[in-house]
Amino acid sequence: MTPADPNRSPEESANRGREIYERRVCLTLTSEDHSKFVAIDVTSQEHEIDDNDYAATTRLSARRSGAEIWLLRIGQPVRLR
Repeated sequence: MTPADPNRSPEESANRGREIYERRVCLTLTSEDHSKFVAIDVTSQEHEIDDNDYAATTRLSARRSGAEIWLLRIGQPVRLR
């Protein structure tokens, strides 16, 4: 297991999550995934998709202890604060 990078800023995590989503996750999506949640571990690049955000993050956390998770709803614009 690779631990989360304590030196990574929230903006860097968001940028990495968006990059992983566009480069890896989008290739696996179907029309049935629209409006579901995708939880991405920005360190390992593993992800989980579910109708429920808590379920997606819980499953990913169970598989990747210490995961640095970036979450988004599929089909919704990505906004940084």
